[in-house]
Amino acid sequence: MSSVRTPDPNNPSEPAGGWLTEGELAETRARVPILYVEAVPVRVDADGAVREVGTLLRASMSGEMTRTLVSGRVLHGETVRDALRRHLEKDLGPTALPQVPVSVVPFAVAEYFPWPGESTFSDERQHAVALAYVVPVSGDCTPRQDALALDWMPPRDIAKEEVLSEMEGGRGALLRQALASVGLLG
Repeated sequence: MSSVRTPDPNNPSEPAGGWLTEGELAETRARVPILYVEAVPVRVDADGAVREVGTLLRASMSGEMTRTLVSGRVLHGETVRDALRRHLEKDLGPTALPQVPVSVVPFAVAEYFPWPGESTFSDERQHAVALAYVVPVSGDCTPRQDALALDWMPPRDIAKEEVLSEMEGGRGALLRQALASVGLLG
């Protein structure tokens, strides 16, 4: 998942009562899986065909450049759609104009483990379950939080192994599933 730190629970722009302190979050992560949403931002043409796929570029803790998706926790009492909208705005900026899906049925459910071998997906911090969505965006995207840039690529280019291998935590496999879910991979 993302390395974005837990926001200040006293910040009036954040939903009230949904955040844990860093200590509470660490304790919770050690005991139960955490629910996340992940979004693959796409640009579509007038017929709804995907023309570009976006990935966030960021520096990992070790300093290497990696690719990732829009991702974040679902807060207590928050709907999945609201969580998607909140994380899309946090990561892509307030003018991204995402078209959040009407249905909360994801194209995939990804289970992340802190130890290797259990799943395709990994997150050394926690056991997490992520509901993954393809989300068209039509506005101007300005990456925020820990993202350095948003890289748009045609589906044929983003599906190349050298690009997918740059995705952190096994998200290259999730991106492949996203492309397949919109008919771009056989």
